[in-house]
Amino acid sequence: MLRAYRKRLKISQEELEKRTNIDRKTIFRIENDLNIPLLDTFAKLVLALGLSDEEIALEVKKCIRIEKNNKQLVR
Repeated sequence: MLRAYRKRLKISQEELEKRTNIDRKTIFRIENDLNIPLLDTFAKLVLALGLSDEEIALEVKKCIRIEKNNKQLVR
């Protein structure tokens, strides 16, 4: 999700680092599903990317749906 929104704004990881004061390596790790951002990190990213409440809600719903599907596959 993060990569898609960042690319939509046509900004680099370095630019996002400047806007959020989040290390570029951390941004890379979040984009590649190696880290899950803490709430304060998530908030900084949301503000820097200018995401609306609706966009955030849609992404959360997608994650919940994926998680439910994964749990059903494990059973």
